[in-house]
Amino acid sequence: MNKKILILGKGFIGERLQRSLNCQITSCLVKSYKDAEKVVKKYKPQIIINCIGITGRRNVDDCEQDIDGTLLANSFVPIILAEVALRRNIKLVHISSGCIFNFDYKKSQAIKEESEDYFFRLFYSRSKIYADRAIEKLSRDHNILIVRIRIPLINEKHPKNLLDKLLKYNKVINIPNSITYIPDFVRAIEHLLRIDAKGIYNLVNKGGLRYPKLMQVYQKYVSKYKFRVVSVKSLGLIRTELILSTAKLEKSGFKVRNINSILDECVKEYLKS
Repeated sequence: MNKKILILGKGFIGERLQRSLNCQITSCLVKSYKDAEKVVKKYKPQIIINCIGITGRRNVDDCEQDIDGTLLANSFVPIILAEVALRRNIKLVHISSGCIFNFDYKKSQAIKEESEDYFFRLFYSRSKIYADRAIEKLSRDHNILIVRIRIPLINEKHPKNLLDKLLKYNKVINIPNSITYIPDFVRAIEHLLRIDAKGIYNLVNKGGLRYPKLMQVYQKYVSKYKFRVVSVKSLGLIRTELILSTAKLEKSGFKVRNINSILDECVKEYLKS
């Protein structure tokens, strides 16, 4: 086991990363600087990967029902961990979100890491922005890596998997969106650790996924499955729909696959699982 790395948070992303990195993982609660210090003293890591976060039980709207918990997990914990990492010369990798920006499909280009055109209409997004803004400044001079993921898709069954969610609802919107294919995300994390990357990186696949295309691939293997396309407005939800740039990640030497090129692979492995 790699004892140099410690993952905080035994959620969807944390457990998947731990499986691949074969490292330490804990679900210890961090509510204060003293809590973070205790964890560091116990595990003695050289690298902390923060996977602590609240996205809501059903969806991000549920964050409104736990304002204190969401602010603690999404806003304050990353700042606490950045402080303990800075003081103890530990590398911090913070798993953040790409669902924090405004985007105009008619005018905008793929969003680069340095964008500050933030989307404040959703509480979940605000809770992630607060931490991003604070520790991004630190990452310019200290060993902090912030990776932004968006709408996770994975090749196995899981309630947080985009495919599972779409199969549950049987209705999809038809707008291209940046997606993080988790097997590729894991490889990207391994790459960024190898090169000791700092600062912010968008960890999404290239291009945009239209959900009907994913469901058509699923339909190819499960012919009885049916779905319908609906408009975004008909859902009545406040959401960010956007495309993130992968140029910085590619420039680092990592080969980024187009999201549409992995759909068959994803669905076939999903069905086997």
